[in-house]
Amino acid sequence: MLEPSVDNLLTKINSKYALVIVSSKRARELQDVDNVMVEAPQSTKNVGVALEEIMDEKLTLDEDVV
Repeated sequence: MLEPSVDNLLTKINSKYALVIVSSKRARELQDVDNVMVEAPQSTKNVGVALEEIMDEKLTLDEDVV
């Protein structure tokens, strides 16, 4: 089972399309610069870490930009 679940993530960002864009951009950023915003991430992959950051509300979507 994937953690965090998509249903839980959609409570933080209302659109699954925006969720994909935000998490992929953050994953690319993590690939270039290792500055993880969550303590002891469970995932070893950058996309998983980005999703954990969204779930912990360390990473949010600015509605004006999208």
